Amino acid sequence: MKKKIRLSFVLIVIATQLHYSQNNTKTIENDSINNKAPLQKKTTQLNEVLVNANHLPVQLKKATSSTSLISTKAIERANSININEALNRVPGVFMQTGALNTNRITIRGVGSRNLFGTAKIRAYFKDIPLTNGSGETSLEDFELGAISSIEITKGATSSSYGAGLGGVIQLLPKSANFNTASIENETTIGSFGLFKNLSHFDYGNASNAVKIVFSTTKSDGFRDNNNYNRQAFTLHSTHQLNTKNELSILGAFSNLKAFIPSSLNETTFRNNPKAAAFTWGTAQGFEDTKRGLLGITLQHVFNKNLSQNTSIFTSFRNSYEPRPFNILDESVFGYGLRHRFIGNFNIYNRALTWTSGLEFFRDNYKHQTFENLYQDFPEGNGSVQGNALSNFKEKRQYYNLFLEARYDISTKTNIVLGLNYNQTRYDLQDRFPVSNDNADESGNFKFSGLVSPKIGVLHQLHSNSNLYANISHGFSPLSLEETLLPDGQINTDLDPETGWNFEVGLKGATLNNRLQYNMSIYRLAIKNLLVARRTAEDAFIGINAGKTNHDGLEIDWIYSILNSDNLQLSTFGSYSLNLYKFDEFIDGGTNFSGNDVTGVPSDILNLGIDVNSTVGFYGNLNFQYVGEMPITDSNSLFSESYSISNLKIGYQNTVLPHLRLNMFLGINNIFDTTYPSQILINARGFGGNAPRYFYPGNPINYFSGITLNYLF
Repeated sequence: MKKKIRLSFVLIVIATQLHYSQNNTKTIENDSINNKAPLQKKTTQLNEVLVNANHLPVQLKKATSSTSLISTKAIERANSININEALNRVPGVFMQTGALNTNRITIRGVGSRNLFGTAKIRAYFKDIPLTNGSGETSLEDFELGAISSIEITKGATSSSYGAGLGGVIQLLPKSANFNTASIENETTIGSFGLFKNLSHFDYGNASNAVKIVFSTTKSDGFRDNNNYNRQAFTLHSTHQLNTKNELSILGAFSNLKAFIPSSLNETTFRNNPKAAAFTWGTAQGFEDTKRGLLGITLQHVFNKNLSQNTSIFTSFRNSYEPRPFNILDESVFGYGLRHRFIGNFNIYNRALTWTSGLEFFRDNYKHQTFENLYQDFPEGNGSVQGNALSNFKEKRQYYNLFLEARYDISTKTNIVLGLNYNQTRYDLQDRFPVSNDNADESGNFKFSGLVSPKIGVLHQLHSNSNLYANISHGFSPLSLEETLLPDGQINTDLDPETGWNFEVGLKGATLNNRLQYNMSIYRLAIKNLLVARRTAEDAFIGINAGKTNHDGLEIDWIYSILNSDNLQLSTFGSYSLNLYKFDEFIDGGTNFSGNDVTGVPSDILNLGIDVNSTVGFYGNLNFQYVGEMPITDSNSLFSESYSISNLKIGYQNTVLPHLRLNMFLGINNIFDTTYPSQILINARGFGGNAPRYFYPGNPINYFSGITLNYLF
């Protein structure tokens, strides 16, 4: 009943909805490399936003999939510390944040059963995969201030990116302009010892443009054992070799040391949320991680009808993580290639655009565990490494072959067809000495090739309104760890999760383009549901346990209240209704069929207001409501619904020739709400202790900063 009341309220107030995102570039096409010219951001231009969905650039309102674009302006509504606020305003997307280095992103409920990170969605930094060989993704290591926009395709609709079951997140880096040079520095301070310094260096001549971003971020954290220290470096350059060839280079490196307070039981969460989990605090658990990636892309234009993009990339991640139950020492080195053709021609005087290509990725993952002897030393000493417990080397690789085409059936109707073929393989080498207590767990796991088709149709109802529908298939690969049985053998009977996405949507504008909207209803039907069954504090096995139906409604909108030369005032918002159910789910003899899917809020509502003035003052106020969330598969325990409000105000203007000033102040969680910022589903207590389900969210906190930009 509550869901129906909330939905009716939203529909009455909104009546319709809009995609609030916007872009700040215009693509000018000719026979040579595409050129990008900066444009003034205006709400009235939202219908002309281009998205690169599935590598077939199209106006956002004409996309046949549910695609959201988070603009620079939307990112800057908050501070540049955490990406979660920007992502959580997108309907269908939910990012839980236990700490700056502890996050989980779900799209349409996919990935909610992953316990300690993000899985079953794909992510890219431009064309470089951020998802590793076992399907896990980490976005928090990258500098948010180096990102110009974020493109999100929801559901299994992106055949060009491997047909991921949940969807695709693509981070697009900021770029320098040709024939300009500038330097910018932003310093932010805030609650809990927050300090961040972010520097941009831009240089461009007639044929080269280079952008370098460097940042240092430090925080003591709200909780005990919560210190955070990260340095990040990002390079993005573009080089026009001639009229038909363009080379771009993208590099990123981060050095992070972050302590881990972990989750709390309900009593401690309510009475002492600042505390770290006892064992994690005593062991002074942390992660010390260095991560980098480098990609080089060559774009070649054959003629106005055919071009190609070729990217080669490599990445690494080295991490040392003392936990109370053991110490994990791991390293991964990956490399790959992404190549695609993009073409267009006419059939019966109607345009057909197409793209086809190959993506190959391989990484080598080495991981060892050691005893943590912190209990054998005086309190305050922290973790101490002991004897080795395991030593593995994994080789993980996949390749995708993809084809996608868009054809204009008529002046008002077009159709999109896509096909993806994936082949994934894991090889495991157990390098720990074989003994009576340790069996050799070496082996390999090769999936049968998976074919994922898609079809989408869009029809223009009138000049400002489009109706679309799509049917698509996707899958989520197993990780090698999920295939291991308790005796160390590989379970070759497991199947990857697969699903079909059925969706109908409406997008467009009304009221003289003042109200712009996007609404969709969908069903994502998943089978071979993979469940991580916990066998010990740090041990899990994977089982296929049934099916889920993810039925949902997504709405987002923006309404321009005032758009004069002196003042712009607009409201924005989004709503997600998540009716996700276990269709068939039997685990350990217990039947959970018909229950709500664990770890997903019942619904999420975002409301906000933006104001900008010619004299330089700006600000935004935003509100988020998160509904109750099942914590256990039995649905015997739910988290309580909560609401969070945030405010940011500022002033920006040119104060001296070539020098621009921006000052800002923000307040997060204005009403000091106590809420869980992340939930650990199906947690179990060990040694007679209560289960630790809750990561406490930050109480009311503040940030302020100043930015100086000098244009040479």
